[in-house]
Amino acid sequence: MSFEITDRVAPGTVARTTGGLYLAFMVTSVLADALGHIGLGDAQQIYRSITTDLMSFRIGLMVALVSGFLFLMAAWGLFVLLRPVNRELALLFLLLNAVGVAVQCASLLQLVPAMLIGSGQPIPPATSAEASALIAITTYRVGFVTAQLFYGTWLFPLGYLVWKSRFLPRFLGVLLLLDGVGEMVWVVQGLVLPAYPGIKVPGTAVSLVAEVGLALWLVIRGVKAATPTKDRVVEGTLR
Repeated sequence: MSFEITDRVAPGTVARTTGGLYLAFMVTSVLADALGHIGLGDAQQIYRSITTDLMSFRIGLMVALVSGFLFLMAAWGLFVLLRPVNRELALLFLLLNAVGVAVQCASLLQLVPAMLIGSGQPIPPATSAEASALIAITTYRVGFVTAQLFYGTWLFPLGYLVWKSRFLPRFLGVLLLLDGVGEMVWVVQGLVLPAYPGIKVPGTAVSLVAEVGLALWLVIRGVKAATPTKDRVVEGTLR
């Protein structure tokens, strides 16, 4: 039984499109951090970005929201590719990704009042502008770290399905599983041990190799035609 995406779209096309979306997500995430320290910046760095170059920060915020959309589209492409292996697990990682994107985008909205305060908008006299902005930014940071819970757990079913797929290399599945562990370490560090950011560094390195590796493989190599594994819940071609 051949591996098909639809009657009109070849698996290689879907794979390369998905890889392109994944790479675009990574590029926009890096760009948002470069423009406004949105993502990896701490509260003071974000506040300085708001007060020193508001336009750059506004663009960075827009780019950060776009990156969330691109990540969701990349997850959808991976769902389409991997659902013949096990539809339930593919649906699970898609849902976890979607919740993570929703939490992250909701946390980004906390930057809007911080941006208004930092740019000199009127506030009650008894309120410190910097303190109010930092509170909003800190709330955003907690939301951003919380989103990693979903971004980490989606990697476990994704890594398993890549491992079982036979049309993607197994070492990528292993790296994605390790990436999930690293993301869980980040969540614990961010919420429980915020004074020790170095704890998450090894996991970040694994994440870079795993997710960039998957995206590049999909773009450059695509997927080879293969018979889906027996773990599939529904028999038949992908539809």
